[in-house]
Amino acid sequence: MEKRPDRDPEPHRRGHHRWDSDDFFGLDVEKMSPKAQAVTGAVTGGLILLAAALLLAFTNFWWLIFIFGWAVFPAFGVFARGVAGLVDTRPEPQAANARERELLEALQRKGELTPAQAAMETSLTVKEADEMLENLAAKGHLDVRVRGGGLFYGLWETDSEAERRRLGDE
Repeated sequence: MEKRPDRDPEPHRRGHHRWDSDDFFGLDVEKMSPKAQAVTGAVTGGLILLAAALLLAFTNFWWLIFIFGWAVFPAFGVFARGVAGLVDTRPEPQAANARERELLEALQRKGELTPAQAAMETSLTVKEADEMLENLAAKGHLDVRVRGGGLFYGLWETDSEAERRRLGDE
C-alpha cells in the first residue's frame, strides 16, 4: 500500500489556491500552539463581534453582518480547538512507560545488566539507563549485585528460580 503525504508537496499555481481546513485567514493553525490558537480565535472573533455591534449601533450598514458574519464561525472553531489543546496538554506517560518497559524486557532477556549493557540492548543512553536502573533499584524493584567493581542490575529471583539455579549448579 502506498503512503501518501498529508499535504500536497507541489506549490499551488497562481490563482489556483485550494482552501485547506487548517488555514485560518492565511494562518497555518496546525503549526500554532494551543495557546496561540485560543488567543487568535478569541481576538479574531471578538473583533468581528465588535465590528458587528458598531455596524448595528452607528451605521445604516447593518446588513453587512450577513455578508461578513460567516467569519465568526471559523474564529470560534480555532478558539475551541485551542482550548481543547490546552486542556489536553498533559504529560504523555506512554513515552516514559515504553522506555521503562524496553529496559525491563532487556533485563528479562539477559538476566542482569550494567548501565552500558542496558544502553546497548535498548534505545536508552548510558546516562538514562543508569538513572532508570538506579531509580528502580532504590524503589526495591531490582536486585543490585557487585562483581569485579561493577554494578549489575537484575530482576529479583523467585524462590523456585533460585532453587532451579542452585540445582543446576550442582
